[in-house]
Amino acid sequence: MNRPPIDQQVTFLYTWDLAKSARFYGEILGLEMVLDQGACRLYRVGPDSFVGICAREVRAKQPNGVVLTIVSPDVDGWYEYLTAKGVIYEAPPRYSEEFKVYSSFLRDPNGYLLEIQEFRSPDWPKPQGR
Repeated sequence: MNRPPIDQQVTFLYTWDLAKSARFYGEILGLEMVLDQGACRLYRVGPDSFVGICAREVRAKQPNGVVLTIVSPDVDGWYEYLTAKGVIYEAPPRYSEEFKVYSSFLRDPNGYLLEIQEFRSPDWPKPQGR
């Protein structure tokens, strides 16, 4: 079985002050906001790489987490490919109406959360290489 394609990459960071973080990434760093999902705002870092800043409701000593997101048009193919290699997912792929994405989550050997996702919002920028 061949590895499914990867089109883009997003790293999601959590914040307890979305407005303050949005100012930092948008105004201070000067990154272009490409999608506002309400609870998350996504900024372009490079042609096909992004950082997403997401509100965290409960304030902790640390924002508590990073999610590495691989953007692919074949989420189901990735699920089949990785489960065939013995990877255990947290749940099968599913659609999120709130964020307009089809995705699934798994963890790497160190416990870091990975998401394989397809954006289904018409506002999401298409890969530059296509």
